[in-house]
Amino acid sequence: MTKLTNCLDTASIYVSTYAKYNNSCLYGKWLNLSDYSDFEELQQVMYELHSDESDPEFLFSDYEGCSLFEKLRLIGESFLSPEIYEIAEQINVSEYDSEVFEACIDCLGKMDFQSLYEYVNNFYYGEYESDEDFVQYLYEDDTFNIPNWVVIDWEATARSIMFDYFESNGHYFKS
Repeated sequence: MTKLTNCLDTASIYVSTYAKYNNSCLYGKWLNLSDYSDFEELQQVMYELHSDESDPEFLFSDYEGCSLFEKLRLIGESFLSPEIYEIAEQINVSEYDSEVFEACIDCLGKMDFQSLYEYVNNFYYGEYESDEDFVQYLYEDDTFNIPNWVVIDWEATARSIMFDYFESNGHYFKS
């Protein structure tokens, strides 16, 4: 698993403008987000790149790297959120990999980052190979206070317990 800073290191955008695009010009440049310390520095470079226009309307015709930015709707064809660097830093200092936040979005759908961050901090249980492994962890962690002499059909128990949990790519969350 990779922390978001590593994902930020691989995230890049192709910056052009709508005016150039409308004039059948594909001129632009790939910019690596990690090359800039914050959104303002990135924005300054974008304005310098397209200084031939008085008020460029930026077009991000392509972007690659961390899909978490897309899932958080921090990037799109016509926008790049100024919060992208702040969110990257917040995840970097958290104890979770970006993969965990992506898995949570897969389970719950679109939400603002602060709600996502709180949800992960409060309801993330970890990464497991299967539902059965997860349920065994809950049992061994004494979550259910089941006596150790009880024999459990882990597959059937997992099917039942999973009604109260979400899973994506092996990451488990309380619903």
